[in-house]
Amino acid sequence: MTRRIVRASIQLGIFATIILFLVFFLDTRYRVLPQSIHSHLPLHHEGLVITDITVQTCSSLNPLGSCKLDANEWHRIEKDLYLSTGWVSGAYVHIKRKREEELKEDDRVIEDVRIGRLDPAVGEKDEAAHRWEARPAGIWLKRTAKRHAADSTNVVTAVDVLFGADAVEPRPGWEIKDNALQLDTAGEIHEARLTIRRGSPKPFSKPVPRIGKDGKFKIMQVSDLHLSTGLGVCRDANPKTKEFAKCDADPRTLEFVAKAIVDEKPDMVVLSGDIVNGETAPDAQTALFKIAELLAKHHIPYATIWGNHDDTGSLPRDALMSLIESLPYSLAATGSNTIEGIGNYYVEVLAHGNNKHSALTLYFLDTHSGSPDERLYPGYDWLKPKQIQWFKDTAQTLKKSNGHKQYTHIHLDMAFIHIPLPEYTNEKNMIVGKWGETPMAPRFNTHFKDALVEEGVKAVSCGHDHVNDYCALAKNDKSDDPELWMCYAGGVGFGGYGRDEWYHRRIRVFEVDANEARISTWKRVEYGETEKRLDEQVIVDSGRVIAPP
Repeated sequence: MTRRIVRASIQLGIFATIILFLVFFLDTRYRVLPQSIHSHLPLHHEGLVITDITVQTCSSLNPLGSCKLDANEWHRIEKDLYLSTGWVSGAYVHIKRKREEELKEDDRVIEDVRIGRLDPAVGEKDEAAHRWEARPAGIWLKRTAKRHAADSTNVVTAVDVLFGADAVEPRPGWEIKDNALQLDTAGEIHEARLTIRRGSPKPFSKPVPRIGKDGKFKIMQVSDLHLSTGLGVCRDANPKTKEFAKCDADPRTLEFVAKAIVDEKPDMVVLSGDIVNGETAPDAQTALFKIAELLAKHHIPYATIWGNHDDTGSLPRDALMSLIESLPYSLAATGSNTIEGIGNYYVEVLAHGNNKHSALTLYFLDTHSGSPDERLYPGYDWLKPKQIQWFKDTAQTLKKSNGHKQYTHIHLDMAFIHIPLPEYTNEKNMIVGKWGETPMAPRFNTHFKDALVEEGVKAVSCGHDHVNDYCALAKNDKSDDPELWMCYAGGVGFGGYGRDEWYHRRIRVFEVDANEARISTWKRVEYGETEKRLDEQVIVDSGRVIAPP
């Protein structure tokens, strides 16, 4: 009996040792352990200063090699600089950091970072008097032991990694270094770039959307951007002429959105899903930052919902939402954690002036991704009963609240989702625009459309089906009265599919006239009739859903 116990204990010990070895071996190349094990300090925590930066490389051919330095001294930024494209190589940026109050007399803090082959003291006249310290991958550090430097707005307090020649930085106080890290290029597709923040995080407040002096509020719906890490590859780009033979997806997509912003001057943008093309975005943060930086540059508030492609890359939905919530001009919110989905929330657009009356409520709901039951209901997921109940409870609470504030005009409500509702597939609906493909709606119907009508929402708009750009009018089964407009934005991104010669990337605009309780809508295209408002129509007038003339 004693021998059995001893033998079992030895076997259990050997098994546990093998498991621990495998986990920590994998963790040197892939992030399999939680962040709390990697480090007990958040990456960009206020009050931290960076004292050193280095790059650690490793090879899978060397079982004893590691891409991790001593965790008691170094924090690893959890992004493989090769984005897992190196056949046998991996590399990670590591930083040393301390709280300001923990700095000792001999600690050195970083004042500046350069990337290049030459010592900046040799190559730059203004830096000749300074001592720069070399680190791997072409990193040069200017460090100082002066204690007061830690309180300076110039000291480096946070470091991150983005990828690609078109990487941008929407976070206030951050800057991307001009040159890419100098790595062994074998297997490298997207150049890795350091981005740093100096001083404390720059504070900013959430914008408050408000009806304009003329009583109007314009919403630009931008759907299915399909942004990549790097420039991206165009799919089904029209026109197919020599002029457009070379087509980089993301630059062309963002150029179109920027032009539409200049032409339309929206008060708000709705990003209605598939912002990130997860399959071509091994670093989703880099892809997401592209549209966030563009909207921040134009000072435009924006709301965000997620689509079925956003979280197929490097970040899950909760991480994407946490990231977008932290950026300037973002109105996005994670929403309740007691219901399904990430990003069930609403935005109130206030009346003109300094009063706090709500003139327009915009609802945003997460339509999830693939079906949870492919055998019975193949295709896509559906809005859950708890989400619908949340919407109904919220709508009724807001009606009471807004009623007590005695808003003198007719209050309007709209909703935005990514995947269309089953009612979009009804071919008996009157439509304005093009039905270019079979609507990819869920097969299971939880009747969210009925809840929208019951709570007085006048229009819902989605994305997902790139070459559908119609608005469909749903009518009451008994009275035949118009009760809800169900619209598509149309696809905007060249990284996603298109179809046929007639189809050009497009955006949808909604203009709300609070004085007349009117909602109008139209589309803008990237090529062709670019100056024209396509399929312009009034969908709500005097607070009532109306049919086209």
